[in-house]
Amino acid sequence: MLNWAPPTDRSGKPRYLELADAIARDVTAGRLRPGDRLPPQRKLAERLGVDFTTVSRGYAEARARGLVESHVGRGTFISDASARIQTRELRRSGDRDLTMNLPPEPTDPDLLRRMREGLETVAVNMVDLLRYQSSTGGQVDKEAASSWLSLRGMVPTLDRVAITPGAHPTIMAILMLLTEPGDCILSEGVSYSGTRGIAARLRLQQVGLAEDDEGILPDALEAAIAAHRPKLLYLNPTLNNPTTRTVSLARRQAIAEILLAHDLPLIEDDAYGFIPPHPPAPIASMAPGLTWHIGGLAKCIGAGLRLAYTVAPSARLARDLAQCLKSISVMPSPVSMALATRWIEDGTADQIRRFVRTETSERQKIAARVFEGFTFAADPHAFNIWLTLPEGRSRADVVGRMAGASIGIMPSDVFTILGTPTEALRVCLGGEIDRPRLEDGLGQLAHILQSDY
Repeated sequence: MLNWAPPTDRSGKPRYLELADAIARDVTAGRLRPGDRLPPQRKLAERLGVDFTTVSRGYAEARARGLVESHVGRGTFISDASARIQTRELRRSGDRDLTMNLPPEPTDPDLLRRMREGLETVAVNMVDLLRYQSSTGGQVDKEAASSWLSLRGMVPTLDRVAITPGAHPTIMAILMLLTEPGDCILSEGVSYSGTRGIAARLRLQQVGLAEDDEGILPDALEAAIAAHRPKLLYLNPTLNNPTTRTVSLARRQAIAEILLAHDLPLIEDDAYGFIPPHPPAPIASMAPGLTWHIGGLAKCIGAGLRLAYTVAPSARLARDLAQCLKSISVMPSPVSMALATRWIEDGTADQIRRFVRTETSERQKIAARVFEGFTFAADPHAFNIWLTLPEGRSRADVVGRMAGASIGIMPSDVFTILGTPTEALRVCLGGEIDRPRLEDGLGQLAHILQSDY
């Protein structure tokens, strides 16, 4: 196959990634078979009209995916395992949920290499990692968690730290600890849909609070405490999902003072708190004895890890949380814990976080350009925009017309706690989609909103 060359159609990705993708497609299609020799890098570079480095990086990416093998003095060959790897991964990649608010996915080969090396290092202890372990993490993993939480100014003692299997089950476990069916909990008026679903499952009454641009209104919080005698307050205060709002520092301090005055616990869902370069301090730093701070890794590293670093108000409550989580999920995945710890220790986690921050900002610029003239809430570091539909447009109709599109859209109904849902949509910008496909998907949505029907 020394005459092999990829198609010249451009996808918008960097050329080296297009080259690796072309090798993968031709392996799947049977045009490239195990043992086939690829063209020498310089010859292929001349054929494609690109520099040698582009082809070298493309071959390196294909090698990192397990598609090719290189032998000094002989060349680059399609690997024996390539067809099996590619077929399996194509099948796996088709199993995804576009409606989730996902971070952008890394594409830089150096970062991907570091991520894979971390997994290879962890694999050395694979037998140990397949055993039952602590329900909330061991010493070494809690030390890594503490290091990561320090990025948010958190300095808890390790006996208050619990490594949990993601924010969602952690919220459920805390609610199970602190509430009984029929109890009331408070939240933002437009709030994370996951908590709403959990509250309904536990038969809790969730009351939404009025908000302004700085967050929930202190007067509304005071009035709700007096009227409903709630068991706790839930907040997603940084880059709120879905409104993208970040509660100001002054408002956080006012909220903390009210919580302290009424001895009211807080679940602080800090899923997006690691993304902005200079976010406000967590409310947990102002009311540590009342706050359950959940630093999930799904948004800043990857949802597939299914991990959160949770700080309980006390060591006793951390032990209570551990027992509750043990009854729900036994333990967080030791493989995920070990991998996250490795990535934190060698700097890979922070590199992923910085990539997510930078790429998200670029995607927000695309959304701002496409939806110029529309009304929407956004933040340079949010994974979505909160789009208000033009007069006369129905969210149900728009969602139906966008079925099968490459971007994830959710109507306001699933997020609305206070009042009647508005004609608004959460439009996701993250996930595996690249910038050109994102712009196409957003353009399709803008066209539907502007067209007559």
